[in-house]
Amino acid sequence: MLPRKNIFTFDIETVIDTDMARGFLKLPHDLSDDEVAQKLEEYHLNITDGKNAFARQLFHKVVAIAFLHAEISYEEGGEAYRLIDLRAGGKDNFSEEELIKSFFAHLGGLRPRLVTFNGRTFDLPVLKYRAMKYGISAAWLYRDGDKWNNYNSRYSADWHCDLLDVLSDFGASAKVRMNEVCALLDLPGKLDVDGSKVADLHKNGKLKEIRDYCELDVANTYLIYLSYMRHSANISQPSYERAIEELHAFMMNNSNSKAHYLEFLENWRYS
Repeated sequence: MLPRKNIFTFDIETVIDTDMARGFLKLPHDLSDDEVAQKLEEYHLNITDGKNAFARQLFHKVVAIAFLHAEISYEEGGEAYRLIDLRAGGKDNFSEEELIKSFFAHLGGLRPRLVTFNGRTFDLPVLKYRAMKYGISAAWLYRDGDKWNNYNSRYSADWHCDLLDVLSDFGASAKVRMNEVCALLDLPGKLDVDGSKVADLHKNGKLKEIRDYCELDVANTYLIYLSYMRHSANISQPSYERAIEELHAFMMNNSNSKAHYLEFLENWRYS
């Protein structure tokens, strides 16, 4: 089987689909979105015996997708990566349907190795459900590979490396948060924005801030991935250093137009 030629590190940001929740819970139409979200929390607490108020994946509406694309080459000592792009996908005025359609179409052309942090549990299931809602197909996601090596196999890290799963040895040790791993590795982690603030930002029309935050989550994820790949001897120390330098240079070169890159760089203990 041919090895992957590209890495696609991605992250999504979501808000509650209050229209769906309102219909599902048979709530009055004059109930505010905040009240609907509260009722949805109560529903999830009820069905989990009070353990979890977090909405299940299909109740989430995608408002931003960001990604880092890098090409993979193979050399003595393992893999090497060349950074192609880091950005939020689509345009500011894209509908959720347009955003998801372009996401799956783009990946269908690349057939990359997916790299995420909790992507197998959250990001991909959300994207699959929402794609189903809009009738968007992604045959490659289900047909590529073989019985053991494919996008849907939990242990096929060459196809989808979910760092949350991999770093916990697939549940053998405690699952950790991205910010905790970033602290360990002296990475910036989450700065002024975290996932809990996305709903308020979206309500106030601050989509750019959400897209910017999503990009920085992707940068953190990629840097964690590089550290893991060096630790597992899949990339050499020189390859690791080149990949780090490329990302640093990319963000520095674009920091005039992207202030959030500058803030990231100021908090990155880079040497």
